[in-house]
Amino acid sequence: WAARLPVKIAGQVRADLSQHLSTREMKRMDRCGQLALIAAREAWAQAGSPEVDPERFAVVIGSAYGGLGSTIEQDRTLAESGPRKVSPHTLTRLMANGPAAWVSIDLGARGGARTPVSACASGAEAIVQGAEMIRSGAADVVIAGGVDASVNDLVISGFAQIRALSTHAADPQRASRPFDGGRDGFVLAEGAGVVVLESEEHARARGAAVLGAVAGGAVTSDANDIVAADPAMQRRVMQKALDSAGMQPSDIGFVHAHATSTPVGDRLEGQAVSAVFGSHVPVTSTKGHTGHLLGGAGALAAVVVLEALRTGLLPGTLNVDSLDPEVDLNVVTEGTHRLPPGYAPAGLVNAFGFGGHSVALVIAGR
Repeated sequence: WAARLPVKIAGQVRADLSQHLSTREMKRMDRCGQLALIAAREAWAQAGSPEVDPERFAVVIGSAYGGLGSTIEQDRTLAESGPRKVSPHTLTRLMANGPAAWVSIDLGARGGARTPVSACASGAEAIVQGAEMIRSGAADVVIAGGVDASVNDLVISGFAQIRALSTHAADPQRASRPFDGGRDGFVLAEGAGVVVLESEEHARARGAAVLGAVAGGAVTSDANDIVAADPAMQRRVMQKALDSAGMQPSDIGFVHAHATSTPVGDRLEGQAVSAVFGSHVPVTSTKGHTGHLLGGAGALAAVVVLEALRTGLLPGTLNVDSLDPEVDLNVVTEGTHRLPPGYAPAGLVNAFGFGGHSVALVIAGR
């Protein structure tokens, strides 16, 4: 696609997935499902592969585009070679609920397999839903996260047509520039982020090594525009997340912004974050490192926040040569920064998506 499109760069997982999955899994699953399954297995292993009642064990994995790659691939096969050449696995590879379904099958979760589809807020919304299932008593353990694998000519063309993507092909590592004054769009990427959520009682009973807690979360819809974000609702979702956690803005030690590197989006979010937290709270966006994982972005941000709370080290925002003067925030830039002594041991994650989907997560350290 790079030869015929104005956008020449994207972020791809370079690992050989066949080293982590069986031949059967590689054949039957879309890349989206493959990435989600690998991430879920890694998270499950890190959690100690706990024993859990299968009917009290659920999966919630969100995705913006699901198995779109398989849809495109098989549509071309149909057009070029006819219906008899279409893969018998087409339908199960393209369905949006595929990643959640494969994870539930693999790990034996019978308490439900859900798939929030809320554009780039999907992964963060999955974590909110998973936490709500546990708090309501519907589950003891939930695997939650998000994934997308949509680095293809159709998605790239669509984003290019609305000028959402960076065209800095000469230096791909510096193309994604959240909050920088010279940003010109995001870098489309693929990947998955997955966490294991567990009730406190269940975790204590088995002596689990707890990394953090979902202290609160909120989901709103702008009801404003299919693409343009509403800063008022961005402020509102952050405040609702704080309220659900029983916290004040001063209880948050840092913010992981959605900040994808688009000229308008970063500015509007910056204004919303500043309105809620002021200009002193450290703010980062790791999309300068990873590009934009779409439905996987918010879940990956939650993983970053957990690690920052565990280590006391906050990754900086790459490629901020000159902070946008319209962004009145304490943006943490290049490198890894030690959080100051006495910082509030909680972080907030923002995730916003086309359609007016807004999600905020409050994650507390342990």
